Amino acid sequence: MTKVHSLLRWFTLILVLTLSAGQYAHAQDGDPALGKTVWNANACGSCHNANMAAKMTGPALGGVEERWADYPREDLYAWIRNSQALIATGHPRANELWDEWQSVMSSYTALTDEEIEGLLAFIDGMYNGTYPPRKEGDPGPDEGVTEEADNTWLFITLAVLLGLLSVVLARVTSNLAYMKKAKEGNAPAQRRTLGQVLTSRGVVAFVVFTLVVLGGYATVNQAVDMGRQQNYQPTQPIAFSHVTHAGLNQIECQYCHDGARRSKHSVIPAANTCMNCHAAIKYGSNYGTAELTKIYASVGWNPNDGKYIDGYEDMTMDEVRQIYESWIANQYQENGGNMDRMDRVVDQQWEDIVASIGKGNEMPGPEQQNNLYGPIEWVRIHNLPDHVYFNHKQHVVVGNLECQNCHGPVEQMEKVWQYSPLSMGWCINCHRQTEVSAFENNEYYQAYEQYHEQLQNGTRDKVTVEDIGGLACQRCHY
Repeated sequence: MTKVHSLLRWFTLILVLTLSAGQYAHAQDGDPALGKTVWNANACGSCHNANMAAKMTGPALGGVEERWADYPREDLYAWIRNSQALIATGHPRANELWDEWQSVMSSYTALTDEEIEGLLAFIDGMYNGTYPPRKEGDPGPDEGVTEEADNTWLFITLAVLLGLLSVVLARVTSNLAYMKKAKEGNAPAQRRTLGQVLTSRGVVAFVVFTLVVLGGYATVNQAVDMGRQQNYQPTQPIAFSHVTHAGLNQIECQYCHDGARRSKHSVIPAANTCMNCHAAIKYGSNYGTAELTKIYASVGWNPNDGKYIDGYEDMTMDEVRQIYESWIANQYQENGGNMDRMDRVVDQQWEDIVASIGKGNEMPGPEQQNNLYGPIEWVRIHNLPDHVYFNHKQHVVVGNLECQNCHGPVEQMEKVWQYSPLSMGWCINCHRQTEVSAFENNEYYQAYEQYHEQLQNGTRDKVTVEDIGGLACQRCHY
């Protein structure tokens, strides 16, 4: 009997090890191509950086399997399918992530084990550079990429060497002049010292000339760059995601910026434009209630009953706080939040609402009059100088330009920045290269008879904005 028990124990151990090995092998056998499909279909890239190494709205995913290695594989499955449900069970790793990010991940309960393994394989492949597989002759991930070298020390070294060379040449010149005078019998009693050579009129004049040239160069460069703010990326009062709206949901740019097709300005959309959708969509895919409640508070809309609040602007901050804190708490509970943390989450969101859209500089007292009501004070990103005239309608309607021509791939920007330099040279180059659309079929351009004749006889293949006066100074400087 003892031998039987011993054999059973060995058999059980072997079975456990085999299953564990099989589970580990299964983890490595996911199909990254399937995972890529899952990644795109579920818009994972709207919150997680596709390079898997950098943080975005959500954490960097590279190495996720190693970070969950101390827990059963099924726990990682459960986290991916419904993170809030796993947090509610008190799972240590899940709650650790929630404490760090405080961001609700969408639920994907329909994902199969195979799809999740494919997703994990895709993440691992992107992170380690093994996916997509490298074809023969293709450059590696670090090949063909040239980083801009910092030549500061090279220039400093050259400047020092040139300075020493100048001193040597000055000394040699002084000695040659002395020898010449000595040969002629006119030499002074003593040769000039090095100090006398360096403070001579010629050397001082050369130094002054050099400083004037370098100062002028620096001044011109600084003047050219004055007012330019390419890559400017300010923090906005509301974390509005263009990836979610213009990318994932493909909302047309001009639905929100409707002035672009009918006026000089593209206009900042009013909060009422947001309410066209968010009166119904009350829980954000990225931030839950944290950002949407700011919109509700700015326009005085009560999401609890779906109505605008009468006399909202005359309410006290304590009354306003009760409305929106109850809303945040209810939504937190309905979406499976950890009840032990609810009070902290509610307080944090309320403080952020006041800090982001409040019209005062300090946290108001409970009896103070409502200072949230009013327009959201967005931070302007693209700002041309006052002496430059730019008309959005001219470019959007007449020129048929896409918004991305100037603003870049906004649909891929979680947080918008200034993509183009918006400099004079940049605008001029665009006018030189951009072909006038529908030139031959537009009656407005019939006056350009010479261009029409050249197009017909083949001596010209296109007409650019430059050809019809697009480089005239008064076009932009009126």
